[in-house]
Amino acid sequence: MNFGWTLVIQAGVTAAAVISVLAVFWFAVVKPHLDRKVEEVIQASREIEPAVKRGVRQGVEETLRELPESTAKESTRQFLRFGSNLFENGLSSFLGDVPGQGRKPPG
Repeated sequence: MNFGWTLVIQAGVTAAAVISVLAVFWFAVVKPHLDRKVEEVIQASREIEPAVKRGVRQGVEETLRELPESTAKESTRQFLRFGSNLFENGLSSFLGDVPGQGRKPPG
């Protein structure tokens, strides 16, 4: 055999040996480790979702309980005022100017 063929065979055997060692390391060490980690993440996500739901529900309930009644009434009053002004302005844009619109209502 000449030197060229010996060199090619040596490179092929070396590449096969390296690939074999890497494959054994991947399937014996890395893949099982990654499978365990993925399973841990899946299990943690299954436990987190109900806890988040409970936390959000409890936070909303506490906020509503602590919200002063006057604040809720005032917010409702402002919302109704905004809605009536919006409705009134919408009608006036269809019907034209309403007499006395420039005056402010008493109160």
